[in-house]
Amino acid sequence: MPNAENSGPWFVPPAGGFTAKDLDHIPRLPRHAQLIDGGLVFASPQSNIHMMTVSLLTDGIRRVVPSDLRVRRQMTVTLSSRQRPEPDVMVVWAEAISGMDQNDFQPADMVLAVEVVSPDSEVRDRERKPQLYAAAGIPHFWRVENTGGRPTVYVYELDPATRAYTLTGIHHDLLKLTVPFDIDLTEIDEI
Repeated sequence: MPNAENSGPWFVPPAGGFTAKDLDHIPRLPRHAQLIDGGLVFASPQSNIHMMTVSLLTDGIRRVVPSDLRVRRQMTVTLSSRQRPEPDVMVVWAEAISGMDQNDFQPADMVLAVEVVSPDSEVRDRERKPQLYAAAGIPHFWRVENTGGRPTVYVYELDPATRAYTLTGIHHDLLKLTVPFDIDLTEIDEI
């Protein structure tokens, strides 16, 4: 558990790194801090296209999500004791929502994790987070890249035999899917 000596603006992790439970108790921790491999990861200021893409996806998915699912953005998911990342957008089972003070979900609560890639998080969003989400059994993952000022959505589905994601589609101007639920975002380029 963190103590007063490492509660300043820059934290020195304890031996073995921080744990998912520590994330809720570190004093003066910046908002949207994540835990990846026992280390704290802080959100940097985001670009306009990043925030608009997150908003577009959140609003678009919310319009079509079935009644037993909910859309959340920028909340953490506790994957294990040393892994508590924060997807940009997630779709969770409605029954997993426990109240207004809830600040994280479990992998079994999630249907979809979405990461919008930023220059400072390319390796995490393209490699490490998908590995973690897949190993935890989250069935669907979308990676969104900025390609010339327009979002490109890479859609992945979990292969249960390998516990790895398989690319099922790349979407440039239209996001139309039937899995994990029917979705037709024709305004994907209207950011």
